[in-house]
Amino acid sequence: MRIALIAAAIFALLAPAVAGAKDVTPWATVNVCDTAKRPDAIGIRASMPGVPKGARMAMRFRVQFKTADGWQDVKGAASRWQFVGTSRGTATESGWSFTFAHPSSPVTLRGIVQLRWRKAGAIVRQAELATEAGHRSSAGADPADYSAATCTLGS
Repeated sequence: MRIALIAAAIFALLAPAVAGAKDVTPWATVNVCDTAKRPDAIGIRASMPGVPKGARMAMRFRVQFKTADGWQDVKGAASRWQFVGTSRGTATESGWSFTFAHPSSPVTLRGIVQLRWRKAGAIVRQAELATEAGHRSSAGADPADYSAATCTLGS
């Protein structure tokens, strides 16, 4: 009986941590792509887990275009590092949009997001992600809940 009570107490203490730890995998998605409200624009949204606790979290957004040989960075299409919060055990989302001149022929774009966690001035974790479909954005998607890996402008 005593072991059962101890096990129940441990479970009760760990349950909130497990619940808050959902979405521990970072992700990036295209959440805006050449819409009536945002013509010739790509919006990129990302989520990063809030662990380790107490770390300063930052994101940097870039755009790449597809070529016959692969993906290349779009010159000048990069944000600065954006401070997005101090980790508290839950995921944090942020995003960035880029607007381009209307292309004369279709061009396929994707986002690249760099994630960085710092503690006491040192980088304790970092990641770089390409955008992918299937993620629900909490804000800024057009249309609502839009999520894609790439965006084609000029089609």
